Amino acid sequence: MNPPTAAILGASQDRGKFGNKSVRAHLRAGYHVFPVNPQGGEIEGLTVHARLADVPLDTIDRVSLYLPPRVTLGVLDEIAAKQPKEVWFNPGTSNAEVIAKARGLGLNYVEGCSIVDLGMSPSQFAET
Repeated sequence: MNPPTAAILGASQDRGKFGNKSVRAHLRAGYHVFPVNPQGGEIEGLTVHARLADVPLDTIDRVSLYLPPRVTLGVLDEIAAKQPKEVWFNPGTSNAEVIAKARGLGLNYVEGCSIVDLGMSPSQFAET
């Protein structure tokens, strides 16, 4: 059986940021992780995709966001195109407009911390 898949939008090379801690948490939980950041490069040994549309999968199990609401709003159509099983709006990524559009697109979303959902705490992931 294939491992579950997760795209981390707003993934970061900075190990102190939640976008990096989420990459590490999902890896530890057994996910096949796809970091997404327009800067590209590599995060935690993984190739970074500039856009979610660049992730080489038709569907994805989980999308976890670490973006400001105005940016989140702009990627919701791209997220819907990947037909995710769940979308995680981590603290600070959503507002009423984001939620309304997510509902309108029929996304199964959760407002909460995807790291905590994995049974972990962001504080478990040292910055070094």
